[in-house]
Amino acid sequence: MANDMDVRRKARSDYVYRRMTQATIAMTLGISQATFGRWKKASKENGDDWDIARSASLMAGEGIETVVSSVVEDFMIMAQSLLDEIKNGELGLDQKVKHLVALADAMTKMTASAGKLAPKISELGVAQDVMQYLVEFVRENFPQHIAAILEIIEPFGEQLARRYGS
Repeated sequence: MANDMDVRRKARSDYVYRRMTQATIAMTLGISQATFGRWKKASKENGDDWDIARSASLMAGEGIETVVSSVVEDFMIMAQSLLDEIKNGELGLDQKVKHLVALADAMTKMTASAGKLAPKISELGVAQDVMQYLVEFVRENFPQHIAAILEIIEPFGEQLARRYGS
């Protein structure tokens, strides 16, 4: 078996360059996740932040657009999860509204940031995705309002296309 430093270097390499998860690395190298975490923390304390190295490697290898696209994609997954929680959770109407307002604010900030970092990412695509989520949310939770939403969405979609399409 390889010595501890060889395994540690392999763990770092798999994390930074192959972007493997902590759990996968621990399993493939036969170490505990706690050991991986300790190695990562100790390296950071000694000036070798594996997360920064991982981000730098990703940007150097794939470009900023890929990084930003990945972040936007993760954000959209989390937004969908929040919408599902709002739909299926036992929140009061005021809490649902509060969460939706916060999500809309976060979506606006995410879109603006993504556009500044990687202009090739489509703001229109993000906006259209949000509109689709809104229609699904209303259809499932407020079916009595779906006709009104559908009446509004189409002309609003045209406005979005003019604003973000060019």
